[in-house]
Amino acid sequence: MTLPKSDWAKLIPHAGSMCLLDEVVAWDATSIHARTQSHGAIDNPLRSDDRLRALHLCEYGAQAMAVHGGLLARAAGGTAAPGYLVSLRDVDLRVARVDDLAGLLDVHAERLLGGEGSWQYAFRVEHAGALIASGRAAVIVTTRA
Repeated sequence: MTLPKSDWAKLIPHAGSMCLLDEVVAWDATSIHARTQSHGAIDNPLRSDDRLRALHLCEYGAQAMAVHGGLLARAAGGTAAPGYLVSLRDVDLRVARVDDLAGLLDVHAERLLGGEGSWQYAFRVEHAGALIASGRAAVIVTTRA
């Protein structure tokens, strides 16, 4: 059930190199598993001082949340309302930087709460089977006109 970026990229507001995920490995009503190699890209827009710091893995988790919301909305015959990341909680970073990690990152997000106006997810990012980042994120959905 792997979905390439071309299948879901238009469901989220992130475009070009800012669309950090490469593929969706699996998803269901409550969770998503995505993979990427963008952490090693020289043109990664989150890099600074020639590094990609582990703190940016929160954005990878947030993008997995956005893709999940888009896929859920599409499956229901609609489109996801835009949202704003409003909080990060219990963030645990186990490495200082990620641009030097070879291979894929596995990005997981699990929907903890979801309603018309907000979502809350737990996310985790793994490299070679080891946890390198985790936390919770909340999104407030904007009202459509």
